[in-house]
Amino acid sequence: MTIRNWLRFFFSTLFLGGIITGIFGFLIRWSEFQPYFTEMNIGAIFSTFIWLVGVGFTFSVVSQVGFFAYLFIHQFGLGIFRSISLWNAVQIVLIIIVLFDLVYLRFQSFAGKGESILPYIGLAIFILIVGLVTAFFKAKATSRTTFVSALFFMVVITILEWLPVLKANDEGWLFLVIFPLISCNIYQLLVLPKYNRLSEEDRARRLEAKKNMSGNKPVKS
Repeated sequence: MTIRNWLRFFFSTLFLGGIITGIFGFLIRWSEFQPYFTEMNIGAIFSTFIWLVGVGFTFSVVSQVGFFAYLFIHQFGLGIFRSISLWNAVQIVLIIIVLFDLVYLRFQSFAGKGESILPYIGLAIFILIVGLVTAFFKAKATSRTTFVSALFFMVVITILEWLPVLKANDEGWLFLVIFPLISCNIYQLLVLPKYNRLSEEDRARRLEAKKNMSGNKPVKS
């Protein structure tokens, strides 16, 4: 990817995370921010929105770091196992383990006496469904071989990016952070081929321009 397209990719992902958090943050923490609207406190609404956007920017960067880590892990896995089917099998096992840990470890750590495990299972199912839908569209846009890797990224990498907030177990922060992470991860996964294609087109134009310039040079007698 060229520097120009990487910057476009970076800032578009950054702004997506900021806007998603700015909008959903008011809805997720409505009980906290509702007085600002009932009292029409414009200053408080604006400053809160800016703060939420800043939170979104932060986790957008976390998402982008996770995405490039995933690209490295994917190539590393292919290099080790030397078979896409074997590497996919390993990724499926890791997906199952991480989803199990998301349910079991959180339930063991945070569940109160007599509390149902269903909300913990529901959270894992939500992540899995989002991952399956995203992987479906990724495979449809590219090839079927990308399905498992896309699912691995959307489940395993998203949960790892989410881990610091999961450890705190603050419900407001859990949902405040997951939406920008998921949105940015989906966006990066689906639009990366577009920016790679644009980069290839840019390089081809530059190469053509160099050829034309060299062809137009005057011949010395």
